[in-house]
Amino acid sequence: MLGFLVGEALRDLRRAGRVAISAIVLITLSLAALGGFWLVSSNLGRAVAQWRDRVRIVVYLKREPSAPEAVLGRVRAIPGVSGVTYIAKADALRALKQVLGKDASVVDHLPANPLPASLEVTPSATAATPEGARDLVGRLAALPEADEVAGSADWIERLSQWQRLLATIGLGVGAVLAVAAILTVTTATTLILHARRHETEIMRLVGAPESAIRLPLLLQGMMQGLAGAVLALIALMAGYSLVAPRLEPLVNLTLGIPDLEFFSPFGILTLLGAGTLLGGLGGWLARARREP
Repeated sequence: MLGFLVGEALRDLRRAGRVAISAIVLITLSLAALGGFWLVSSNLGRAVAQWRDRVRIVVYLKREPSAPEAVLGRVRAIPGVSGVTYIAKADALRALKQVLGKDASVVDHLPANPLPASLEVTPSATAATPEGARDLVGRLAALPEADEVAGSADWIERLSQWQRLLATIGLGVGAVLAVAAILTVTTATTLILHARRHETEIMRLVGAPESAIRLPLLLQGMMQGLAGAVLALIALMAGYSLVAPRLEPLVNLTLGIPDLEFFSPFGILTLLGAGTLLGGLGGWLARARREP
């Protein structure tokens, strides 16, 4: 029975001709567009998550405290603080020498250590947002020992907004092309229904089950959808292999992620399933209109 249904579906695809090919091309374009935006959005999401973990707020102190532990205790008790590290003036000077490298000898000619002692505060997850960071900065600035507070999560939120915008654009473009693909599959299936109308009537007269008449049409649409999804994945893999090696040095420098990731096995299965579903939906809509 299954062999018969698949054979009928393949015969119907050959009958559809250029219309079936057009449906496959549209499904390929819709999934390639959706997949491309999905790849960019997911890699931006990795960068956002990574930089949220790296958000730090620095509290520069008016003077080096005689009892740092007391100050650390008060800061740890502030809502939104996940951790805090005390950096003494001498430690700050050593860090500056490491940054200067071969020019570190310039620091030795200074009459005194000009760097202030500071506290490096790690915000909690709720405080690593622009609103949460601003609230935390206000609380830290209210400390009597605080001279200046530096740090913000605004640029990370802007990066997150770009991620959401790209995801929305990808969904919009993919949805428009998907609707066009469904309508094309429906048209191809409707043409086949018209071409087979006499054959279908004879099959019903001789007692053929309705599934033998209808399922090939559904399978035909699913085959078109699966073929389009496979072609979209091939196009995305080719684009990734060409673009990723050239972009990774720039992405590592600007966003701090060492490489660009392709789809996981779940993502690949999702795209294949989406293509099959699009094609199957087109075939089902055409069959629904032909039901008596």
